[in-house]
Amino acid sequence: MLAVLGLMALGVMFIYSARLHREGAEMAFTSRLAFRQIIWYCIGTGAMAAMCMTDYRIMSRYSYVAYWASILALLLVLIPFIGTTHNMGARRWIPLGFFSIQPSEFAKLALILAFANFLSRPIDELKLPGNFGKALALMALPFGLVLIEPDLGSALVLVPVGLAMMYVGHIPRKYLYALVGSATLIIGILVADVIFAPSQYRFPIQTYQRNRILVYFNLPPKYFAPSLNATQAELKRANETKENESYNIRQALISVGSGGLTGKGWGQGKQNSLGYLPHAVAHNDFIFSVLAEEAGFIGSVVVIGLYTVILFAGVRIAAQARDRLGRLVAVGVTALLFSHVTINIGMNIRLMPVTGVPLPLMSSGGSFTLVTMLAIGLLQNVHMHRRAY
Repeated sequence: MLAVLGLMALGVMFIYSARLHREGAEMAFTSRLAFRQIIWYCIGTGAMAAMCMTDYRIMSRYSYVAYWASILALLLVLIPFIGTTHNMGARRWIPLGFFSIQPSEFAKLALILAFANFLSRPIDELKLPGNFGKALALMALPFGLVLIEPDLGSALVLVPVGLAMMYVGHIPRKYLYALVGSATLIIGILVADVIFAPSQYRFPIQTYQRNRILVYFNLPPKYFAPSLNATQAELKRANETKENESYNIRQALISVGSGGLTGKGWGQGKQNSLGYLPHAVAHNDFIFSVLAEEAGFIGSVVVIGLYTVILFAGVRIAAQARDRLGRLVAVGVTALLFSHVTINIGMNIRLMPVTGVPLPLMSSGGSFTLVTMLAIGLLQNVHMHRRAY
């Protein structure tokens, strides 16, 4: 819990810093995004405490209700007059007056509870092919709906969570090997299709998603053109497209690298203050770049150390759980946090493609902050009820 509090404090500090030069030094603190983040931390702390009050085994009885409620919310957000669009036309939010909720975030927690309930059945039943198919369907339904929004980052996070829970839940290894092998083959084919296939034969994904794949592999500008036989004018536009699409990640890398050992000081990051690291993403997807520039290598190691404390605590709680249900819940939450941390920091240093996955407890955002703290409360719940009496 000290690690959680430490990350929350750092989150407020660097969200404030990331927005300092956009909101203006004269703006009252209560009007700043950092203050709203504190409000969400307070709400999340209350939700985390409430999550600890009811035994997780009792909550699991209503896991399918939560799961189907999240599926309904994912369907509602796709309806134009209910769901709202923001970045690049993605329809991910449902407005509720003073704030909006993002159903895909709550679907992650609902899937963990429902999946844990399903996989906690007798091991002999899990060996039946039919039950493996049901487990896949349970994971595939929210994955597909989130992908349609489109929200590729949130959809991809569901995959390692589901695989980790199936592995710990004693799903036969031959099924898992077949699943991972098939998924790897399909992903390889899709990536090859996106990169090399003529435009009329490409898999239908959003243009910005294709461009992110091309940027990740650092392909020449000709791959950004409408066809490989592009004219000089088309190649010139393709080069501009590559420069524009790779801009954020280039500036994030410069931010991380320019921090040096101890950083430039809180609020003194030039990449952010001068607008090279775009203000629209500095406080959420690229908050780690802001921290790395201003707190340097030492600050980055401290943050990674705090996440390591939480993740190892999750592994320990899973090992000490009193039953398979608790172990599966703990593994699911730990895998969720690990996936977010790994993908977000990885994309800030170009080890991962840019997918818009936020950093737990540090990126700004109401729905994500609330779900993260609910998940931590669920992990603590398993720890509190680890004994049989």
